[in-house]
Amino acid sequence: MLISLTTWNINSVRLRIDLVAKFIKSARPDVLCLQETKCIDDAFPLKRFKRLGYEHVALNGQKGYHGVAIISKLPFESTDTRTFCDKVDSRHVSVSFGARAELTKPLVVHNLYVPAGGDIPDPALNPKFEHKLAFLDEMKSCTALHPRGDDRHILVGDLNVAPHENDVWSHRQLLKVVSHTPIECEKLLAAQAEGAWVDVARERVPMAEKVYTWWSYRAADWTVGDRGRRLDHIWVSPSLKEAVSDFKILRDARSWERPSDHVPVTVTMDV
Repeated sequence: MLISLTTWNINSVRLRIDLVAKFIKSARPDVLCLQETKCIDDAFPLKRFKRLGYEHVALNGQKGYHGVAIISKLPFESTDTRTFCDKVDSRHVSVSFGARAELTKPLVVHNLYVPAGGDIPDPALNPKFEHKLAFLDEMKSCTALHPRGDDRHILVGDLNVAPHENDVWSHRQLLKVVSHTPIECEKLLAAQAEGAWVDVARERVPMAEKVYTWWSYRAADWTVGDRGRRLDHIWVSPSLKEAVSDFKILRDARSWERPSDHVPVTVTMDV
């Protein structure tokens, strides 16, 4: 059974619901994981998604900030949310698929929005950066996140770290810029290693090639210089590594009218 799953930091789901609809009508993913939805659960545009064929929704939202959601054609067996760093700030939601989705083995999806971390890469001077580092540490230590044995898990989201040299437009110039500092990269890769997670992008695209999913709003024309970063990730458990059949980053979405600064990232798997 082929399943396609997309992760996308939408930067306000209500503001950009027409862009989401445009993407859905074209790509038709089975599961859509959104970050930075920026709305309370009661204000989420459920009716619009249902009209588009997505009946099953798991939400963890808050007013004006953060927020994550999983929207699916396939029914869930269960849903869950977790808090990190003792903050109720809507940065995680997970679902499990099973017999109701006609799967013979369970499949768990975690959707995360890691704190951006502010502008100053010093936890002593910047509480936001301190929070980000603590969040990454907790990602590593949270046993509920990580697959064990033959578990079939997927972890996706805006992890707000570009961990490898060619995940940014200039490794040298961004070493002291939040999202690519050595300590952030080290902590994200430690969390990845803890679950023996497979980074689908870097499994499919050689390390020598540049890969981006985010381009700053500060650039008048994002295509000039192509100064991007790979902040949006799809990880799969070792048991799903061979199940991956396709991987796509929709760069063109960055040029849509009033776009998010992130673009959709999609994986297709035979589960």
